[in-house]
Amino acid sequence: MIDLFYMEGLPVAVMGLGKSGLATAAALRRSGAEVWVWDDNPASRAKAEADGFRVVDLATADLSELTTIVWSPGIPHTHPAPHPVAVRARAAGVELVCDVELLGRSERDSSFIGITGTNGKSTTTTLIGHIMAAARRPIQVGGNLGTPVLSFDPLGSGGTHILEMSSYQLELTFSITFDVAILLNITPDHLARHGGMDGYVAAKSLIFHRQTGPRTAVIGVDDAPSRRICAELTAAADQRIWPISARGPVAGGVYAADGGLIDDTDGRAERVAELADFPNLLGAHNWQNAAAAYAACKAAGVPVATIVQAMTSFPGLAHRQQLVATVNGVRFVNDSKATNADATEKALATFDPIYWILGGQAKDTGLAGLEGYMGRVRHAFLIGEAQDQFAAWLTAQGVAHTRCGTLDIATTKAAGLALAEGLDGACVLLSPACASWDQFANFEKRGEAFAGYAAAIAAAREPEGSEDE
Repeated sequence: MIDLFYMEGLPVAVMGLGKSGLATAAALRRSGAEVWVWDDNPASRAKAEADGFRVVDLATADLSELTTIVWSPGIPHTHPAPHPVAVRARAAGVELVCDVELLGRSERDSSFIGITGTNGKSTTTTLIGHIMAAARRPIQVGGNLGTPVLSFDPLGSGGTHILEMSSYQLELTFSITFDVAILLNITPDHLARHGGMDGYVAAKSLIFHRQTGPRTAVIGVDDAPSRRICAELTAAADQRIWPISARGPVAGGVYAADGGLIDDTDGRAERVAELADFPNLLGAHNWQNAAAAYAACKAAGVPVATIVQAMTSFPGLAHRQQLVATVNGVRFVNDSKATNADATEKALATFDPIYWILGGQAKDTGLAGLEGYMGRVRHAFLIGEAQDQFAAWLTAQGVAHTRCGTLDIATTKAAGLALAEGLDGACVLLSPACASWDQFANFEKRGEAFAGYAAAIAAAREPEGSEDE
């Protein structure tokens, strides 16, 4: 656990008692701070109190005693309307930071690699961690990816913290200057939380906060907002800029072209790998992730041969185009992490024909942008709150569909049709384009449920006598 030595003896509040909030409270308590905790959910408060924490209602308490509130990034503090506690804190001169900020204040001698983007950041973060581990570098991997950063082991000089950074976290992190900062892409998402697209782009740009040479900015240039940021940073010439692309050559960067991964960071346009050699990095979106991870690890000093070898053994990311079963040639693919249409587009572009399971709690953008992939969809199976909304959209696209309501029914029906039709390359694809909260605690639970249903279908199809005697 990270030692927050600079908080010893000070009153510090924690707002929001999810996984990261509880880890923060534990790290503060262990470091000798006077810890106040609060969550608007009574059950969360009760759990914290049972764990021995002092529960203080931050909506009524005298906040002038505090210097810091460690704020859960998921709680609005600006848009669409600030939480009342945020308003009170700022009026009292209390800083709002997230747990990543505390990590930065503690681990000043460590190196930091930060990864952000609307899509692909979890795969890229995990891939970088896999490569750095293969290079025998002391690392910790987490942040928005799942492991609370204050649960990390301290690394100090010579170690590297590899952090997936959401736009919410970037707004609440001030002390870290990333040695390698990666922006994969920007498409509309979380716009209400940032007051519109301009605010969202500005939040993503914070990944490059205070970077100067020899630090490196790795920037995807396959979308217009990211290209603008790349151009602005290039013009400022404060740090080293390595652009990346899944669509072809970019001077001075890393890109995918003609089935290969090309490194032009030294101006030699060297073909360093064949993309087909990376079996768990399928599709153009993963080519961008591969280019980003390659560039980041090269910038961190990992030898090229080590990077490429590690990428061939990358096992993939759970819930992101994860193959969970194959039954009579039909692949069952768990893409539960695709919680918006832009993420789902990546899966629809990878597989054909598709028996598509979608739905849940819809994002503002709905299914816009997926029209061009509907020729790949044999049949769609709808679940959750969005099923009526999505059924109307599918009807307009001329796509056959069935309202199933729940994931178990959808998986059973999709499997039945796919197996009956017996088409080459068939894929039962859970890629919901929706949040999971209407029926599941999170996208992980949704993906685990799908994997369980697929495993049961596979087991039921095993021929008699196939078990070990």
